Amino acid sequence: MYKFNEMPRQLDKARIDKLMQVETATVGHFLHANFLDSGLRSMLPKVRAAGTAVTLRLPHADSTMLHYAMDHLREGDFVIIDRAGDTRHACWGGVITHTAAGRKVAGAVVDGPATDVADFERHGFPMWCRGPSPITTKLLGISGEMNIPVSVGGVVVHPGDAVLADENGVLILSPDDVDAVADRAIEMQQREIELLKRIDAGESLPAISGAKSRVEAHA
Repeated sequence: MYKFNEMPRQLDKARIDKLMQVETATVGHFLHANFLDSGLRSMLPKVRAAGTAVTLRLPHADSTMLHYAMDHLREGDFVIIDRAGDTRHACWGGVITHTAAGRKVAGAVVDGPATDVADFERHGFPMWCRGPSPITTKLLGISGEMNIPVSVGGVVVHPGDAVLADENGVLILSPDDVDAVADRAIEMQQREIELLKRIDAGESLPAISGAKSRVEAHA
């Protein structure tokens, strides 16, 4: 049985542009929830992508719904795939990468393996998954769901959520939280630039950070 819900409202360009200025590791300094687990890693060595979550649940070895979704994806969508615990079959391969890149999809997360991994670099397509597998799903015509809440990497992702991903990890945010999180992170990144300048000028990092005084106070 297949279930297809309406496509979610996309985040406006201004919010996406703001997210693209943010490093996930900066957000990790003040936010501990909503990061997908570290087993989901980037297939590109240096990458950053942001977009609107379009969710899929593909149980067992049936990837029919993923093929169906290709006609509905829009520029700026970020595909989030719940594999329902299947870590053996790769649902995403070279043809899907080629198609998604052509539609200017922002990126994808597969909570399982992918295949034809060289195509990610060839197309410059941002992908986060649990590594490669040569064993693929099939068009079995059994079941699948699109644009429902899914569980990926230990986080519940809703259609329309904001996705920010880079080589350090993947962050999911409610659209209402994007501005506050991004503004705080961008401010922190600017302060870090100033910190590095002070270190380069000869100042001591432990003196600046307060580590020196804390240790010596308890020595």
